[in-house]
Amino acid sequence: MADDDQSSGWQLTESDPGVFSELLRLLGTPLVMDELYTLDFAALASDPLYSISPISALVFLFKWTADREAGDIGEGASRGPRTGGVYDPDFAGFYAKQVVQNACATLAIVNALGNIPDLPVGKELGDVFSFGVGMDPLSLGEVLTSSADLRRIHNSLSPPAALSLDGLNLPKGEAEDAYHFVVYVPIGDTLYELDGLKRYAVNHGKIGQVWVEQALGVIQSRIELYPAGSVEFNLQAIRPDALPILSSSLPPHITVAEAQELRHEEETKRRRWEFENALRRHNHLGLAIGLLQTLAKVSVTTSASGNTGESPASLWETTVNDAREKMKVRLEKRREMLAMAGKGQPIPGDMDLDS
Repeated sequence: MADDDQSSGWQLTESDPGVFSELLRLLGTPLVMDELYTLDFAALASDPLYSISPISALVFLFKWTADREAGDIGEGASRGPRTGGVYDPDFAGFYAKQVVQNACATLAIVNALGNIPDLPVGKELGDVFSFGVGMDPLSLGEVLTSSADLRRIHNSLSPPAALSLDGLNLPKGEAEDAYHFVVYVPIGDTLYELDGLKRYAVNHGKIGQVWVEQALGVIQSRIELYPAGSVEFNLQAIRPDALPILSSSLPPHITVAEAQELRHEEETKRRRWEFENALRRHNHLGLAIGLLQTLAKVSVTTSASGNTGESPASLWETTVNDAREKMKVRLEKRREMLAMAGKGQPIPGDMDLDS
């Protein structure tokens, strides 16, 4: 889970595929993250990218509430969480518990990476994996969150704190909603859920023909525990980077034209991620102050020149209203894209949030 507590040294990160793909790159893996907009396996499998870049793990973000997440059901070997599955106290894979706030996204991703066979990783993560061999989940959690290297990589993807309110002893407002990341990953012939807040790793049964289809069903059942119409969820897939595959040779079952289109989409996505990550790392306080100063100067100049066509107050309102209208257009376009994806309809290539 994440909150505003910064005492652990781990800062909040945004749930975004561009952020997590950069995290995977900094951890030395050849993987990326992609956001999934459907739980319909047939629609997912029809995407050429599914066969070119098979999904290695699923990372699920949801709104954590005690009435759904706290407590267990069943007894003995059938004991498990309220959200489904049974506990596996003898789990032999990599599983680290969450011991600090704000680290759950990185923890979930590392829990997935630790269970992907033959995965190349960078020195920082490799050292953690080597040092943690044979440790229990709680000790592994301590090792992970005590790693200065992992904390530095994690925090490098967080927006800089433009203003600090530390030491002001301000009264706390209402508690914000808590969101939490868990990972679903195939280990051997079994589907597991690794949740840093759970008692043990959660066994969701033997895998049938396709583990992703089984995992999507588990996630769908979990979502159905929430009131109808709830939207406090996000699902992302950890998968091999498709660009090197598309650039080296023509994958089977797709045409040259399809490969070129996929490569163009992936390159466009990477450029957008790079730009958005650069914005996240930048401290925009100076820009905001500069804009306000410029707007104030224009307002003063307009008033001093006797041009009463628009007052300073109305100039400000016009600027804000223009920004609101542009944001409404972006939100409406995003809703339309999500609706199309939910129905399994292809999203036109020229339908971009920034167009």
